[in-house]
Amino acid sequence: MAAICVFCASSRTIDQRWLDLAAETGAELARRGHTLVSGGGCVGMMGALVNGARSAGGRTVGVIPQALVDLEVADLASDELLVTDSMASRKTLMIDKSDAFLTLPGGLGTLDELFEVWTTATLALHSKPMVLIDTGGFYRPLLDWLDKLADQRFLKPAGRDLLTVAPSIPQALDALESRLT
Repeated sequence: MAAICVFCASSRTIDQRWLDLAAETGAELARRGHTLVSGGGCVGMMGALVNGARSAGGRTVGVIPQALVDLEVADLASDELLVTDSMASRKTLMIDKSDAFLTLPGGLGTLDELFEVWTTATLALHSKPMVLIDTGGFYRPLLDWLDKLADQRFLKPAGRDLLTVAPSIPQALDALESRLT
């Protein structure tokens, strides 16, 4: 199957529902036979994500900069843990290692990763599918703003259309899988 990169929060202070969503995402990826590519962390949603994948028999690939390894937040249980020299090289390697991208709720780091992948897709540097999970309207304000960007021609409609939005994990994975075949 595919190597699917998931972007999500690594915060240790978020609500349990987000950790549960991440664990469910990892497990569903594994049940569907996909390899999980993550930011290589073992905390927050990232930790729940990889644990969910492993609990369902999935393969995990973590990509993490040395600075975060030094902070002892690396997922040392990864089937493959790739250590980079910077956050920028981490994103590049995550893009290279992945066939598709899924974004869960998160903060600045998650948005940075989403926008990097999305921007490079709009520049035709890759044609890998991208899905944003908008559980409970988490991303609705951002999506409204992006639609306004498109209305004002700061974002081409074709660029906006590169990002699929789904309300649930099954719908998100169905959308990714339909674009991979």
